Amino acid sequence: MQNFTFYNPTKLIFGKGQLEQLKEEVPQYGKKVLLVYGGGSIKRTGLYDRVMEKLQEIGAEVFELSGVEPNPRVTTARKGVEICKREGIEFLLAVGGGSVIDCTKLIAAAAKYEGDPWDLVVKKAFANEALPFGTVLTIAATGSEMNSGSVITNWETNEKHGWGSPFTFPKFSILDPVHTFSVPKDQTIYGIVDMMSHVLEHYFHLEEKTEFQDRMCESLLLTIMETAPKLLENLEDYDNRATILYAGTMALNGVLNMGYRGDWATHNLEHAVSAVYDIPHGGGLAILFPHWMEHNLQVKPERFKQLAVRVFGVNAEGKSAEQAGLEGIHKLREFWTSIGAPERLADYDIDDSKLDLMTDRAMINGEFGNFTQLNREDVAAIYRAAL
Repeated sequence: MQNFTFYNPTKLIFGKGQLEQLKEEVPQYGKKVLLVYGGGSIKRTGLYDRVMEKLQEIGAEVFELSGVEPNPRVTTARKGVEICKREGIEFLLAVGGGSVIDCTKLIAAAAKYEGDPWDLVVKKAFANEALPFGTVLTIAATGSEMNSGSVITNWETNEKHGWGSPFTFPKFSILDPVHTFSVPKDQTIYGIVDMMSHVLEHYFHLEEKTEFQDRMCESLLLTIMETAPKLLENLEDYDNRATILYAGTMALNGVLNMGYRGDWATHNLEHAVSAVYDIPHGGGLAILFPHWMEHNLQVKPERFKQLAVRVFGVNAEGKSAEQAGLEGIHKLREFWTSIGAPERLADYDIDDSKLDLMTDRAMINGEFGNFTQLNREDVAAIYRAAL
């Protein structure tokens, strides 16, 4: 296990009725508020009205940026930055899922930067400060509500990149499981795949002596897999929504990966696909992750065997580490298929016609991955296997 320093300043406010806390939290940062949200679902569910009521009760002057895309665009972030600079915004409030929060993070940082927001995403420049912001989460998936990371798409160049800054942690995040009741089944499935993928990205690393971290990852995967089928039978079950909501946060708030660095190649692979085809992130991960695993089984077979035995119940007796590990990969695929996740890129009408473009986008910063580095041939092979 490596030396590490853990830092996470986000206040997590969890449970039914916690929206009331907006009246305590927001005034600490200012009265001129930019409300950021997506395509209008928060208006259909009444959450928009409830948020506005709380903001009005504290006398906030509210400006709005709506229409944040599922794969948030830098063009939308630019609109938010313009509002912040023009109106002297003091605080941002993201009401929605990970995409809305990711876009808000870029707006918050770029509002304190004189250049183009895309500079921060591609690391041409680095954020030295950001406007304060909070979140009201409506989808369990990305963990963006309690970390400093963000993923932004530039549709004009077909690029999608992750970035982050120590200044882009939310000041607070309100997680009421009731706010996730209206998330449709397909989006719930994508969220489940996304949070499981985050845990798996952590799990595949080369560090030794991480027994406790391994057990935390394994227990979280087991909890999600036990809860997901029950939730999908009743999307308004409070207890199951609460478990999945909390699991999504814990999967990517830094707690699981103290002392080592996970792989993260599969996320890069998926970002390249959805930068070209604009598919759901969770759907792309469901397709690609098992193929990444099969492609890299030989790197550290005992790691795959451990996952197979502890999480997927594989009986390894009389089997090599590779055989047991492969069986575990197949069981992961079976589980994701059983809850309705896609299996192949063809499920999104993706063929090999833009395989070179996807590969180009994946390789834009050179070889990548921490468990093992993928080169261009590796990337192309994984994409072909996933077709």
